[in-house]
Amino acid sequence: MKNSKEINPRDGNTESPWQSVISSVSDATRVIAETDAFEVIIIGAGITGLTTALLLQKAGKKCLVLEAGKAGFGTTGGTSAHLNTFFDATYPEIESDFGLHAAKEVADSGKEAMSIIASLVKEYEIDCDLEYKDGYLFSENKKETGQLREILEASRRAGIAVTEAENNDLPVPFDMAIRFSHQGQFHPLKYVNGLIAAFQELGGTVLEDCFVTEHKEVDNSLEVVAGGRSFYAEQLVYATHMPPGITAFSFRCAPYRSYVLGLRLKDKSGNYPTGLVYDMQEPYHYFRTHVVDGEPLLIVGGEDHKTGHDDPEQAFANLEKYARQYYQIESVEYRWSSQYYIPVDGLPYIGRLAASKRNIYIATGFNGNGMMFGTISGKVISDQILGVENRYGDLYAPSRLKPVAGFSEFVKENADVAWHFVADRFGAEDMDKFSELKKGEGKIVEFKGEQLAVYKDQQGKVTALSPVCTHAGCFVNFNAAEQSWDCPCHGGRFDTSGKVICGPPRKDLRWVDL
Repeated sequence: MKNSKEINPRDGNTESPWQSVISSVSDATRVIAETDAFEVIIIGAGITGLTTALLLQKAGKKCLVLEAGKAGFGTTGGTSAHLNTFFDATYPEIESDFGLHAAKEVADSGKEAMSIIASLVKEYEIDCDLEYKDGYLFSENKKETGQLREILEASRRAGIAVTEAENNDLPVPFDMAIRFSHQGQFHPLKYVNGLIAAFQELGGTVLEDCFVTEHKEVDNSLEVVAGGRSFYAEQLVYATHMPPGITAFSFRCAPYRSYVLGLRLKDKSGNYPTGLVYDMQEPYHYFRTHVVDGEPLLIVGGEDHKTGHDDPEQAFANLEKYARQYYQIESVEYRWSSQYYIPVDGLPYIGRLAASKRNIYIATGFNGNGMMFGTISGKVISDQILGVENRYGDLYAPSRLKPVAGFSEFVKENADVAWHFVADRFGAEDMDKFSELKKGEGKIVEFKGEQLAVYKDQQGKVTALSPVCTHAGCFVNFNAAEQSWDCPCHGGRFDTSGKVICGPPRKDLRWVDL
């Protein structure tokens, strides 16, 4: 893996190929007077936050973007960067749960997201490797083929351009394949940097390394506390996956990790896929090609699982084993993982929080389609703040409740949360000596009657933390691949010193003096 050059930091220990592009936030934007007030504060400098900020700034709003790390620090810096008009929630599922009209609306929102990206790339001359590709979805057995035919017909009813295909663009045997036209791919951090440059040129302000600890209502405005300072605005947008604290969305969205490999093949002349390709296994695998450092890179992803549940190292091993079945691999150049949230009824939650007294907006539950739903979130939320009716507002409204569509998933995911909340407290492994820990290893142990999250670094220093997640009280688990403590309930993640990496927790893990 590439570690010799400066990289843009990300919310994990592993490195994606996008991180060689350094954040373009101007130092000049760090100077903000204590009296400065903004019309809109956006928390999170990923694709959702920056698209929202740019569209609002273009419309004349005075905007501030606050980012806990560097721009693209979260999932945007770890995406596999597929641009699709078909989604992880398939059109047969959407049609069954929400109706044909909703399926058409979802399809149109995907097309509009693609159009927004293309328009911004053209308007601001963003060099981000944007390419249009065909997308292939293929089956490998009779059961999958039946499902694929349903996807084909429902996608057509929704207005998506899709046909049967004679190949699947891979050396993987298949039973049936379908081809979606006008899909796409790009370099996510090059794109984000282009959005930042345009936003700053229009007078927008971005502050990095500025972790938001709370927001509160003051007089006729909202106060946002971050980095020991207070900032004020009329509206607030949480573009952070999950809104902070324990909310309804803690139970409506389940956190998942997805794993990706960047591979160099022995066959330099070909065998790399020309399009975007997906199988129908559970969990599914996905493929595409991107030119990095002048050479093609095969990007293979999959082995998704709920955050904090399975072994990340085993997921990487399984993914590499799968890829080697079909490709002659010269080297594994990159391996990385990233987080996303699956909504209980299949569709994201985008828009104003009905429970907020003032204008607070969220965007979450993107499933594995963050680049597309992040983009359309920017349009939906900016329209709502500007007082413009958006055709997708009701479809994606955070206040919607679809008990038939989402009830079974709601019960399944939250039964799992309840199990972890209780069982983790009684399943700790006894360890007599911290010396049993290997370097780079973390474990939940019992020491002098107290359960601890213990980590030993490469120099042999042991750090002990409370394993109780500061969000809802579940026990964290150690992620060896990313060197982080991950909560299996709602996806909160902490580094090995206990510092919050990503929400919904706002407070660090409690440090324990040994």
